[in-house]
Amino acid sequence: MSYHSPVLLKESVDALNIKEDGVYVDVTFGGGGHSREILSRLGEKGRLFAFDQDPDAQQNKIDDPRFVLIGENFRFISRFLRFYGVKKVDGVLADLGVSSHQFDEAERGFSTRFDADLDMRMDQKSELSGKKIINTYTEEQLSDILFLYGELRNARTLAKTIVEARSEKEIKTSFELKEVLQRFLPKAKEHKILALIFQAIRIEVNQELEVLKEFLEQMPQLLNEDGRLSVISYHSLEDRLVKRFIRTGLFTGEPEKDFYGNTNEPMKKVGKMIVPTREEIKENNRARSAKLRIATLK
Repeated sequence: MSYHSPVLLKESVDALNIKEDGVYVDVTFGGGGHSREILSRLGEKGRLFAFDQDPDAQQNKIDDPRFVLIGENFRFISRFLRFYGVKKVDGVLADLGVSSHQFDEAERGFSTRFDADLDMRMDQKSELSGKKIINTYTEEQLSDILFLYGELRNARTLAKTIVEARSEKEIKTSFELKEVLQRFLPKAKEHKILALIFQAIRIEVNQELEVLKEFLEQMPQLLNEDGRLSVISYHSLEDRLVKRFIRTGLFTGEPEKDFYGNTNEPMKKVGKMIVPTREEIKENNRARSAKLRIATLK
């Protein structure tokens, strides 16, 4: 399995402030780069749990008695940790988005570079695929997805074009979708617009923003008093949710004030947002949009 170097490796693991005998969780195992770095800093009594619902990730499993890989979605983090007798942890690391490996495996359908089945499922057991969305969602549903998750201003026109095209012939592959939308893809911006369209479909397929919200909401109860949360996000939709939750404990609105005007946010940020160096971006193109935010309990 070819997995690229993990983004912000040292910074994201430093953020966990690792104790040798602590319990840690890597919720996006992938190629195991972050997990290996965490294990290298743990003592004999330390423990690391990792989550990844992608069967491919199982092939990177680390042979270490301190390590457990759980093949499930990290939205169920608390439930599965309880199964292993763990109620509180000292740190949680999340490297969101799609792994370079998933982008590079043509048949997974994540990339605009390959003519592949419109799949895009991170969990191969899931019934909802990109192909199903493109061919069965209503024009209004498609428009909402493209606008909300792709932030595309011409979402309605794109949705209408897809619905008209599929009434004649099912849209099965990434290149077929590209062909249907070709007139909205000017040469200079083709890659950027296509990437946003694919991002929107992928987020819907994998319920990425809902998963992130459910995950974040569990952090105040899961982390020990001085525990740390380290989250790397790759687009503004994810980053806004992470930033807002750390600041207010909510995803919309503002926290309620008590009689004395105080609010009760569960978490607080640690340091400033961290972005990759120019050198890292040069070595790993995936790092260009990465943002690392760190938090602890208030």
